[in-house]
Amino acid sequence: MRNGGQILVESLLGLGATRAFGVPGESYLAVLDALHDTVGRLDYVTCRNEGGAAFMAAAWGKLTGNPGICMVTRGPGATNAAIGVHTAMQDSAPMILFVGQVGTDMRGREAFQELDYRAVFGTMAKWAVEIDDVARVPEILSRAWTVAVSGRPGPVVIALPEDMLTSRSDVPPLAAPLKISEPAPEPAALAEALGLMSSARRPLLMLGGCNWRAEGQAALQAFAEASDLPVIAVFRYQDQFDNHSACYAGEAGVGMPPHVKRIIREADVILAVNLRFGEMTTDGYTLLDVPTPKQRLIHVHGSDTELGKIYRPTLGIQAGPNAFAAALAPIRGNWAGWRTRARADYLASLELGPLLSPVDMGVCTAHLRQVLPEDAIVTNGAGNFAVWPNKFVQFGPQMRLLAPQSGAMGYGVPAAIAAKIAHPDRLVLCFAGDGDFQMTSQELATARQAGACPIILILNNGIYGTIRAHQERHYPARVSGTDMVNPDFVQLARAYGFHAERVEVTGDFAAAFDRARASSTGAVLDLNISPEALTPRQTLSQIRAAALKG
Repeated sequence: MRNGGQILVESLLGLGATRAFGVPGESYLAVLDALHDTVGRLDYVTCRNEGGAAFMAAAWGKLTGNPGICMVTRGPGATNAAIGVHTAMQDSAPMILFVGQVGTDMRGREAFQELDYRAVFGTMAKWAVEIDDVARVPEILSRAWTVAVSGRPGPVVIALPEDMLTSRSDVPPLAAPLKISEPAPEPAALAEALGLMSSARRPLLMLGGCNWRAEGQAALQAFAEASDLPVIAVFRYQDQFDNHSACYAGEAGVGMPPHVKRIIREADVILAVNLRFGEMTTDGYTLLDVPTPKQRLIHVHGSDTELGKIYRPTLGIQAGPNAFAAALAPIRGNWAGWRTRARADYLASLELGPLLSPVDMGVCTAHLRQVLPEDAIVTNGAGNFAVWPNKFVQFGPQMRLLAPQSGAMGYGVPAAIAAKIAHPDRLVLCFAGDGDFQMTSQELATARQAGACPIILILNNGIYGTIRAHQERHYPARVSGTDMVNPDFVQLARAYGFHAERVEVTGDFAAAFDRARASSTGAVLDLNISPEALTPRQTLSQIRAAALKG
C-alpha cells in the first residue's frame, strides 16, 4: 500500500519526468516526502516564487517536448503560478501544474487558502481537474500527460486535496512512458496542398510551435530549399528553422519588419504549418482578412480545434508537424526571384547604423552572432529589449530560443535557469530589461542552489521602455509611472554568487562577455543603455516628434 503522494511521484518517474520545479507548501507535504526518495532520478528544484517555478516548468516543456512539472501550494501559491500556466498555453508548451488543495471534507466552505481550481484555471489551461479518489491518481496523471503533449500542446492543472495525498491504495503507479504518434496527412489532402502551392506566383511557407523534432525540421528545410520557397517563422519561434538557410526571411512578431509584412500581404498561397494565428503574428489580424483571407491558406495543425478558429482555410489538414514535413515532396512553379528578394530583405534588416546609446546593442548583437556556440540557448522576457534576441540573433539548427508568446515580463531568467538545468554543458544566454529582470531576479538564488548558472545581459535604461514608447506616441510629453530607480545590479548579482560587471561603453562588451563565458558561477552583465535607444529604428525623440506632429 502506498499513499497518494507516493503513487503520484512514482507515476511521474514511470512517465519519464526527471525534474519538478516548485515552492514547498504544507498542502502537499506527502508529495515532498515521496520526493525524498527520488533524488538523482526525479529532483525537486526549490524556487523562490511560484511564478518563477511555473516559468521554469513552461520553459522546460517548450525546450524538451515533455511536460514541465511544477508543484505549488494552494491559494496564493496557485495564483502566483498562474502566469506560467498562461504563458505555457499561449506558447503551446506542455506543462503540468500540481496544486495543493484543502481536504475534501472542507471543500466549499472557503477554508484557508481554498480555491475552485476548475473555475480559476478552466479557461487558462487545456484541462483543470481535482483528484477525489486516491485510486485514480495514475489514471488522471496519465490523461493529464496525454492532454499536455497531444494536439496543440499546453498546460494541465491538477488539484491535490490533502487527504488524497495521505490516503492509501494498492493501485499500481504508472510504470512506462507514453508513446503517442502524430497524425499524418491524408494523401489526397497532401496532393491538393502541393498542387495549390505549385500553382502560386508568390508562395510562402510559415511555421511555428514547439513540438518539432530534428528530423521534422530537417525535412521541412529540405522541402523549402528544393522548392525555392521563402520561409517566415511566427512570433518567437524562429529557432525552429535554420536562419542561415537561403530560404529564411524573418520573424512575424512584435516589431515586425516592413519586409515581413510585405511578404505576407503579397503572398497568394500560404502554407502555414503548426502555428496558431496570434495577434502578433498577424499584425493585429490585419495581414490576413478575417474570416476569409485574400491569400489562399493551407493550414496544417495537429489539433482540429485550431483549423478554422480564426481564418477559414482554403484547405485545412489535421497533421502533426513532423509527420507532415516528412510527407512533403519538392515542388516547382513560376516564382523566380520571389525567394531571393525575401532573403535579401532579411539580410538587409540585420544591418544597422550607429545607435544613440553608450552601449550600442546593434554592435553587441553582431558580435554575439559571431561568437555564440552552434548549440547556444537564448532566452528573454518581455520589453523593447527583446527586439535584439528576436530580430538580430541568427538561430542555427541546434540553437534554441525560449521566449514567451504571452509577452510575460520576468520569463527570461527562470527560462534560462531551466535550460541550464536541462543542458548544463550548453551556453545559455538571457536577455533581460531592467524592469523585466526585477520581476524574477530572486531566482538567481535558485540558479546558484541548483548549480545552473546562465549568462544574463541586463539592458539597463532606467525605464519601462515599451510603455514609455506608447506614452510618447499617444500622450506626448505627459510621462507617468514609467521611470525606475534601480538597485546596483552588479552588487545584487554578486550577492547571489554570480560574476557581475557593469559595461559602460560598447567597446568594453566583447571582453566582458569573454569573462562571463569563462565564469564557473554564471554571470550578469549590466549594460549601460540610453533611455533614448528604445529600438533599432525608433528613439523616444523620434516617437515624440511624430506624435506631436500628428
